[in-house]
Amino acid sequence: MQLFERNVEVDRLATALEGAHTPDDALPLLVTLAWYLRQRDNPRACHCATQARKLLAQQTPTQATHRLLQARLDLVDAETRWLQSDFDRAIDAAQAALKTFTELTDHAGCADVHGVLASIHTSTGNLPQRDASLAAAVDCARHGNDNQRIDYFEANQARYAVLRNVRQSNAQWGQRFSADTAGLHPGVSASIHAYFGSRDYNSGNFAGALAEFHQAYETARQSGQLLTAVVFAANAGSAYAVLNDHDAALECLQRGLDLARVAGWAMALGPCLRQTGEIMRAMGRLDAAQSLLDEAIQVFTPLRNSRNFGAVLTSLGELAHTRGDYPRALALFQEQAERAQHLDQTDQAIEAHIGIANTLLQLGETDDAEEAVVAALGMAQHQGAAVLQVTALQLHARIHALRGNRATAMVCLEQALATAQKVDGYLIPDALLLALAQEYAHAGRYADAYHHAVMAGEARERVLSQQASNRATAMQVRLDTERARAESEYHRSQAQAETRRAALLQQTSDTLKLLGSIGQEITSQLDQEHIFQAIERHMHGLLDASSFAIYLMDSDGQGLTSVYDVEEGVRLPGDQVRLDNADSFSARCVRERHELLIDFTNPTLVPNYVPGTLVTLSALFAPLAIADRVLGVMTIQSTRAHAYAENERLIFRTLCAYTAIGLDNAMAYTHLRDAKDQLVVHEKLAALGALVAGVAHELNTPIGNSLLTASTLQENTAALEAAAASGTMRRSTLNDYIASCHEGLELVIRGLHSAGELVQSFKQVAVDRATEQRRSFELLRTSQEVVATLQRSIQVAGHRLTLDIPSGIVLDGYPGPYGQVLTNLINNALLHAFGPRRGGTMLLQAQLLRNSHVEIRFTDDGDGIAAENLKRIFDPFFTTKLGQGGSGLGMSISYNIVVSLFGGELDVDSTPGQGSCFIVRLPLRAPHHTADPPHAPASQ
Repeated sequence: MQLFERNVEVDRLATALEGAHTPDDALPLLVTLAWYLRQRDNPRACHCATQARKLLAQQTPTQATHRLLQARLDLVDAETRWLQSDFDRAIDAAQAALKTFTELTDHAGCADVHGVLASIHTSTGNLPQRDASLAAAVDCARHGNDNQRIDYFEANQARYAVLRNVRQSNAQWGQRFSADTAGLHPGVSASIHAYFGSRDYNSGNFAGALAEFHQAYETARQSGQLLTAVVFAANAGSAYAVLNDHDAALECLQRGLDLARVAGWAMALGPCLRQTGEIMRAMGRLDAAQSLLDEAIQVFTPLRNSRNFGAVLTSLGELAHTRGDYPRALALFQEQAERAQHLDQTDQAIEAHIGIANTLLQLGETDDAEEAVVAALGMAQHQGAAVLQVTALQLHARIHALRGNRATAMVCLEQALATAQKVDGYLIPDALLLALAQEYAHAGRYADAYHHAVMAGEARERVLSQQASNRATAMQVRLDTERARAESEYHRSQAQAETRRAALLQQTSDTLKLLGSIGQEITSQLDQEHIFQAIERHMHGLLDASSFAIYLMDSDGQGLTSVYDVEEGVRLPGDQVRLDNADSFSARCVRERHELLIDFTNPTLVPNYVPGTLVTLSALFAPLAIADRVLGVMTIQSTRAHAYAENERLIFRTLCAYTAIGLDNAMAYTHLRDAKDQLVVHEKLAALGALVAGVAHELNTPIGNSLLTASTLQENTAALEAAAASGTMRRSTLNDYIASCHEGLELVIRGLHSAGELVQSFKQVAVDRATEQRRSFELLRTSQEVVATLQRSIQVAGHRLTLDIPSGIVLDGYPGPYGQVLTNLINNALLHAFGPRRGGTMLLQAQLLRNSHVEIRFTDDGDGIAAENLKRIFDPFFTTKLGQGGSGLGMSISYNIVVSLFGGELDVDSTPGQGSCFIVRLPLRAPHHTADPPHAPASQ
């Protein structure tokens, strides 16, 4: 949001507000409009703010955007209170806005609050606070990188510095701003021209000041700064008065008065009344001057500490002095001197002390007059105000002359002349030269007296000539101003002519913006049906389409099939069209590969209507193409003749392009998903093969041992039988046979028992993996069963796996998928972690967390994972062993099982050369899914 805005933009906002259909659309427009109208049309701004507050009351107050809107409304209220001279409530409203802007880190809002506070402090005469607020505004604008606000607030700092000390202000700000403000926002250029005008005025360059004040007035009007426009209309009037063009001065002041009286603000009306009163006094119309100045002092009563109030006091004092009411003049000058010194308004303090000295001389109080003039001279010398120094020195010389100190009076006059000669372009007053000639004559320096008397005559002629020159300058400025105003009117008429074109361009821009958002929605869909529904929904909002259909190319490329056909909101059955069908516009569109606009009012065209559908008078067909591939054709049809002009055709082409991209993405995604499913199946089959191979190896050992023992027992039995038959059997032979039978049977039973346990574990793991059965399972036992099936692969690779899992940890979840995760982690380590070396170690640990979760850590001392691969390890199809046994799906599947099925977390921590650690955090009770079967009993 800008600090101020151009009139044309405010008009556009007002038009947009009229077209707002929902509270959400209207609310930001109301707040923005209230902000920009706060000086341009304050009653209307307050009305917008009231409406916005009602809408905000219906919203959730904690939302950041709504809080920012509320803060902006508080700031509108603060500025309104300030303009109405209700300073306490203005400060309260501003502080409320500042609190919110600060909490939400809105630098522009903070800067604007400090700007309003600076204006309030200016009106109340608290100049240190004003300067601090302006500095804070600049600081906030810098934090927000807001160059417009920086320029605006620093130009105000420079203008206030001019009023304190022209010389110091030039040293600090003289090179800050460019004289060419053509490229700047009018809200900013108004403040810069105001600074230039104040600088020129206080330096005695009144013609330059006039040009700057006029520029400030015009740019302030363009940006809705009504108060600024009024103030600088009054300043322009003051500059015209100095140049003796009272007609032009009164014209400027009348312009300012017209604006100020409508607004009714004291700080706008007062300066115009005061300056008009000054001109009336200079023209000798003292009663009119008195009436205007009395009204001005009344208007400024709430602003007793403002600079303008002091200026009115000075004007009233000069009017009283002109009328001969010296006691009243003295009281007014003294009051103003005290105020100006207290408020650090040095130029006004000098003028007040000079007024005091003049009045005291009229009252015969010479000593007090000298004290006042010495004070004025000291301040003028310190500020570098050369013209005021000349006036003070002349007055000081007059005091010395009245006392008879002619030599001292002559020294003061010589100092005054030397000072005046140093001022570029300053016309030395003939009164100064004549007074110095008289002092030289009194001292007997007749040659010097004659010389200065001649100079006084020449100065008088120059002054008369200068007055004519000033009037000519004023007339030239007036002509330039009128020319600029005429040009402004011309440009305004051109702007009005351009407004209609801008409205059309805005409508086009809005349409393009809408098309962009529609394109994002369509191309982000990966499901064809969703694409069809989205394009149909938006199509009816943009174009006249009683019928809408999409045909896609058949797989054999010989025909088109209707996949989405809607008429008046009713879905029609699909149909097929061969590409060589001469009567089909859809087939022709694909064959010719360009857009078709069909006007069925043409009597030469024979419509090919589908039975039972509407009679179409206009139709558009366009191919759905990606590069040189045609995916199909899209058509819209209308019962209205000539429904599709060039603008509608452009919109339709754009929608067709988005639809083609969306459909191509959806098709590609479908192919990718199918390929992924196949790879997942292959991955599961490979894992099952490894599982079966491992189990077969583990069964070989106990079964082989049992077979060997049984064979041995069979041979021993045969030998015993032969001995018994031959009658040679001895008791020792029988005893040996019995002992070997006991030992052999024990070995056979133990081997068969081991094989039975292994088969049971294999059955449990296989069933769990195949069915994803949900049941309670003990973590240690399930982990042991999975590791047992992979033990052969681990031993063949020459590595070792150790389990460190406490017993008694029971999970309610899916043991099969858990086994799949554990299998993938082990196989991943065997494939990637150790490379060609043997002797690697792996560790599987577990511990309870907060009695609701378990943390499982699988650690290896292998090669670790490179940093660039670490963040991609869970991506589908990512593997560093492509073609070497890695599919890139194991870790992705594991991640999905842990996160989606168990509702847990899977992380990895690895440093190259220092191994890897996979951390699995699972809830003891997995979330339920709709497909979960009834609970099975815990494995035994």
